[in-house]
Amino acid sequence: MQITRSIIPNLFTLMNAFMGFSAIISISQGKLMNGGLFILGAALFDGIDGLIARILKATSELGAELDSLCDAVSFGVAPAFLLYIGFFHQLGELGILLSSLPALAGITRLARFNSMLTSFEDKLYFLGLPIPGGALTILSFELFFKNTSYYPIENDLLLHVLLVLIVSYAMISTIKFDNMPRFTKKYIKNKPIVFIIFIVGTVASIATKGEFLFPFMAFYIVVSAIRHFVIWVKSTFGAEDEIDEGDDSNDFTYLD
Repeated sequence: MQITRSIIPNLFTLMNAFMGFSAIISISQGKLMNGGLFILGAALFDGIDGLIARILKATSELGAELDSLCDAVSFGVAPAFLLYIGFFHQLGELGILLSSLPALAGITRLARFNSMLTSFEDKLYFLGLPIPGGALTILSFELFFKNTSYYPIENDLLLHVLLVLIVSYAMISTIKFDNMPRFTKKYIKNKPIVFIIFIVGTVASIATKGEFLFPFMAFYIVVSAIRHFVIWVKSTFGAEDEIDEGDDSNDFTYLD
């Protein structure tokens, strides 16, 4: 086996999968909060591996394939299993089907990404909700938002079904979602509003011990969907010259 510098980011990628596996074990033991923390740990390693790969200039097709396989476990199967144990188990076989939808949609999205990958450059947009974003939405809903006084328990089933359908569709859609803001002068200058919203949302989520995280993720999905709809309306009714998608001549859209 040849040792190359790509082994460093790949090890972090494998830690992502290990965290996902640990999450599944914890959830199966009824330790839902521990499972959620392992999923968050997987997200941390998922972000670090890409950063290290770019710094070391060690991006590769192998790394991309490995990343997708690990993401399928940590952000597809683990959150779906959390949904099943946390709520859908009481619906029997129907519950198995419903809780599996985010995993199936996320895996489909990863396969689409691999089939269309043409560049390893860091991009400003995602096409469709990224699978870690889907996992974070499910996680924040099931572990934090559901336990708040704002949650209408009488609509428990309806809200869970809507959550599954919306998150699953968002992942396989062609809606454009902003990538995580970059802490650079250029990014802050070009996208100050996005940067400010991200900082406020992050601080609020931490300050409320996770309670604000789901509303923040819901806002991210809804605003992205509205922007997509407005652009579609303008292009459909012949107003293409008025469409502003963030200066796409310099931005790159990609599937992750």
